[in-house]
Amino acid sequence: MLFITSTRIGDAVLSTGLIDHFIRRHPGLRITIACGAPAAPLFAAVPGLERIHIIAKRRHHLHWLELYGACFRPWSIVVDLRASAIGWLLPARRRYIMGRRNDDLHRVIELGRVIGVDNPPPAPRLWLDAAARDAAARMMKEGPVLALGPAANWIGKQWPAERFAELAARLTAATGPLAGARIALFAAPAERAQLQPLFESLPAERLIDAIGRPLGQVGAMLERADLFIGNDSGLMHMAAALQVPTLGLFGPSQIDRYRPWGPLTAALRTPKSFEDHVLDPTYDHRHTGSLMDGISVDMAVQAAEDLLEKARHHG
Repeated sequence: MLFITSTRIGDAVLSTGLIDHFIRRHPGLRITIACGAPAAPLFAAVPGLERIHIIAKRRHHLHWLELYGACFRPWSIVVDLRASAIGWLLPARRRYIMGRRNDDLHRVIELGRVIGVDNPPPAPRLWLDAAARDAAARMMKEGPVLALGPAANWIGKQWPAERFAELAARLTAATGPLAGARIALFAAPAERAQLQPLFESLPAERLIDAIGRPLGQVGAMLERADLFIGNDSGLMHMAAALQVPTLGLFGPSQIDRYRPWGPLTAALRTPKSFEDHVLDPTYDHRHTGSLMDGISVDMAVQAAEDLLEKARHHG
């Protein structure tokens, strides 16, 4: 199978359920994955993986010509979620090509319909190797962990770091639902400065610095957490795919389309919806401040407590 998927981590995670579907249906399936460099580590431990082809964007769309040359051979299955011409041009017994985008559907449902599976749609999942899990065990050790994803790819989608700090303090206080838990902070290296208020306000002896860790190790660390809370991001989707109780925080992004997927997930949004934000005459995507102030710490604490209670009953 040739599987052509996204560059962005979140979108790539949401597509993993399709890979899982074909692996379950065709034992021994050999898989080539084509994706952008940021998402590539997500697929390193996929069963039956033959190779990962990195799609490095080039002028005049030459990256597609490069992919065509690298992958020209007969395929049993071609799945093209980038809706490129490649999916049609390569010889294949069966091909599944992404059609027109439908913003009325959750992305997982939309992707499932590409391969004709929507009852239920294929749930995202991640595969982790032993080395990543061993590294995570050394970093995390035993005991409860609250995982936070306080950054985002745009500051407008980022809940203020000071509120994350207060939320973490309340959830891990002696009377909190995760009393005494350590707090793991996840972000890209370039986002470290944004999180300085967290480093300054939370007890150093209970902080786990997971910023800039390799993506496979990030997944293994998330897998060991008792709860993940974060902005709409790839980290949020990774945590949900790993069956970690996951609370996503939404403002100027599409909650119905990108809320975390799974039975142990919840989403909280600002009083203003995505449409309220982007249709506002004053909306500017270059905005330099958070648009997430409508979510209070009290709201997030209550949503986290409700989700933990749900997880206890589920377990």
